[in-house]
Formats: sequence, C-alpha cells, structure tokens
Amino acid sequence: MASPDVHTPWLSSAVESFGGSFKIRIEEEETVDSIEFFEDPSSLACNLPNIPNPPSAPGKIRSKATNPRQLSNSDCVPKEAKDTWDKLFKEGYGADVHIITDDGSFIPAHYALLSVASPVLGNFLQQSKVKNGIRCIKIPGVPCDAVSAFIRFLYSACYDEGDMKKFVLHLLVVSHAYSVPSLKRVCINHLEQGWLNLENVIDVLQLARSCDAPRLTLFCIRMIVRNFKNISSTEGWKVMRQANPVLEQELLESVVEADSRKQDRLKKIEEKKVYLQLHEAMEALVHICRDGCRTIGPRDKVLKASQAACSFPACKGLETLVRHFSSCKIRVPGGCVHCKRMWQLLELHSRICDEPDYCKVPLCRHFKVKMLQQTKKDAAKWKVLVSKVNAVSLFSSRRADL
Repeated sequence: MASPDVHTPWLSSAVESFGGSFKIRIEEEETVDSIEFFEDPSSLACNLPNIPNPPSAPGKIRSKATNPRQLSNSDCVPKEAKDTWDKLFKEGYGADVHIITDDGSFIPAHYALLSVASPVLGNFLQQSKVKNGIRCIKIPGVPCDAVSAFIRFLYSACYDEGDMKKFVLHLLVVSHAYSVPSLKRVCINHLEQGWLNLENVIDVLQLARSCDAPRLTLFCIRMIVRNFKNISSTEGWKVMRQANPVLEQELLESVVEADSRKQDRLKKIEEKKVYLQLHEAMEALVHICRDGCRTIGPRDKVLKASQAACSFPACKGLETLVRHFSSCKIRVPGGCVHCKRMWQLLELHSRICDEPDYCKVPLCRHFKVKMLQQTKKDAAKWKVLVSKVNAVSLFSSRRADL
C-alpha cells in the first residue's frame, strides 16, 4: 500500500495523537469511462438566419467583487447550497468511498467530490482498489471526529465551532497534508484570533513551522517573547527542550534580541529627553538674554515688577544657573560643576546661532572664534550634538504646527 508521510515533530502530550504518519491505504483501481463532449451550441448560432445583432458591451461597472480582499472575506455561496452539500455528506447518498479511521469505523464519501476538493486525496483515490464498487482509504493518526470534521468541510465548507476548537491542531495538519488551503486559513485565523494561550503556544509554533504558516509562526514567537517567564515553565516547553534543542536555542535568541531592542528603545527615549532639555535650555537662554525674565535680564532692559508667567519650561532652572555663574568665585571650566554646565550651554548656543554679530547671548562670538582652534575630534563631537538638538527642535516645531 502506498501512503503519504507527513514528518512533523510532536513535542508535547497535547499533540501526541499526531504521532503516526498519515497513510492512505489503496486498493484495486477501476477504469474511468470516457466522456463525450458536445459541440458548443453557440457555434451553430452563426449559421442560423434572422438572428439579431448582440447588444453593445456595457460600461465598466464597479462592484465589491472587484476587490480581492472583500471577495475573500465575503460568503458568496447561498446557505441552501451549503445545506444541500452538508446533507449529502451526512446521509452519504450514493457514496462510493469509505474513509476508515483509527477506531475501525468508516465515513462514507464520494470519489468525484474528494478528488476535486483535495488533489492529494484525488491522487490516492485514483490508485485505490475497488471492492464491491467501493474505494477504501485509511487516514490513521487522527481522531475519528477530526476526520469527520475534515471531510465535512470538503463538502460544504461548514464546521461545528466546538469541533473546530477541539480539533483545530489536527485539522491544521490534515489541511496542510492534503492540500486544502481554505480549511488551513480557517484554522490559522481561529488560532490568531484568540485560541492561542500560554499552554498550547509551543505546540502551535511547532505545527506552524511544519505546516508552512509563517504568519502564525510570528504570532507564536511574539507571544513567547512577551510571556517568556510563564511559558518557559509549561510542560510543552519542557518537552520541546528535550526533543528539539535547536528550536529552544532559536527562541532564547529571540528573547535576548527582543530585550536588547527594548533596551535600545529606552536608551533612545532617554537620549531624546536630554536633547529636548538642551533645546529648551537654548530657547530659554536666548529669551533671558534678549527679553529678560523675572529678576534677570539684559542691561538695557528694565524689568517690570509684575510679569506674566514665563512660557519657557527651562527658564526657571536656567535663571538659577545664570545667577550662580555670575557670582561664583571659581567659575573656570572644570573647577565648578555648575559653571562648567553653563560654559557648555554657552558654547552649544554659539554653535547653533546663525547671527553672532547681533546675538545678545554672552560670549557667542568668542566661542565662534574658539571653534577654529579646536581639534577635529572635538569638532566632530560638537557637530553630532548640534545635529541631535536641531533634529529635536525641528520635530518640536512640527508638532506645534499640528
């Protein structure tokens, strides 16, 4: 007997029933009578007299059917037709195939329909032997109810929700093994839409990899990465670790990579906060030196006693820093931490400022001259910092416009 084998590593007790290979037992093949086709009657019409000319071609009509996505998601088969095919499956009227299951029972079916619905089944039915007008094939390794649900779907694309949930993993395997993509899509969709859980995700991942379901594989990996601590303690993980250490290593690498990406994101967020603070400090520095704020300002401006609340978030902290800088006895760069910060802010402003001749910020032109004396290494560091602050400035201005 010939049989198709599906090699799939089953790694937990939840899928031990898949352990056997899918074997189809075949018996004596019967010859098929040839079918005589009639000539297309439309070809005779041209020879008949007094036939009116056909109407002009209609204009282009747009319909929902032209959209592949809408067509694939819509149910174009009437319910009556589905009920008819479902009834034919349940009653087995005129059945010429018996599908034998593991418990010795059989499911009546029809050779023509199975051959059309599944090319794999059709191939083995053609090779099967006929006994008393019946072709017999056997699908072992799958529960009888799962085989029944599979054959029913071939007839009418109908299924019981309870059976689908109970045998979804079995149906995923048989739909892949016997090339029934419509059932395979149904199984994948149900798993992606909520039937995945911490207990079965390891088994589903292995099936998804074996059954060529990349999207479902990605779903499983994402769930494992997000819930690694809980999933790594399940029975499925323990069995997988012993039976498939290569897969375990891949999953561990995925977890490490995801954690590394998370750390990088957090680092970039923190860096962005620093650049935003520097951008706000530059704005507040120009505001204080040009317009004055609270009790501090340029020499040529008289500050009023009552002022509106300042709209610059960094102004209060920068005002304190400026007061310290003006009265500090050390003041030299490196001698005082606060003064060093002020020197750096003044130099950063000078590198950003486009009008040093008219700028009110102290030492702006001084740092412009100092830039010419710096080493390439120091200049490169400042250039990167300026570009980051300018990028944050541009992003902030765009958000403000929105």
